[in-house]
Amino acid sequence: MDLYTLFPTISTTFIVISAVLVAIGWGLIIKGKRDAHKKVMIWAAVAAIIFFIIYSSRTVFIGNTSWGGPDDLKPYYQVFLIFHIVLATVAAVFGITTLTLGFKEKFSKHRKWGRVTSIIWFFTAITGVAVYTLLYVMYPGGHTQPVWNVIFGL
Repeated sequence: MDLYTLFPTISTTFIVISAVLVAIGWGLIIKGKRDAHKKVMIWAAVAAIIFFIIYSSRTVFIGNTSWGGPDDLKPYYQVFLIFHIVLATVAAVFGITTLTLGFKEKFSKHRKWGRVTSIIWFFTAITGVAVYTLLYVMYPGGHTQPVWNVIFGL
């Protein structure tokens, strides 16, 4: 594993850890274990923040990996990538909102936002793993370049 695949592997691992912790936290709150739920959800947020730091640092200092697969699949990949990016952005905003509502002890709103946020976060993690798999497992070999070039296929 080289430098170009090490950081994506680590960051993808943290997003999966975050999603698993969200699932555990959801299970804990269903069982009425509020303190355990809070601790696990904070760790889920920490894992997501670690992902974001690694991902954004790599993007700034190294760039992003472009599509290395067949040209006829590239448009589908780009649509999927844009969907994932939008989903991840929405999930981040919803996550911050949900955490804030929880810390402010506005539990009724926190509960409503939390259900939606968790589902969006699960889809974000799944699509993130799919992007990783496409770029580094199934079709490796794309060149590293700035994020805007990757997103818009420039």
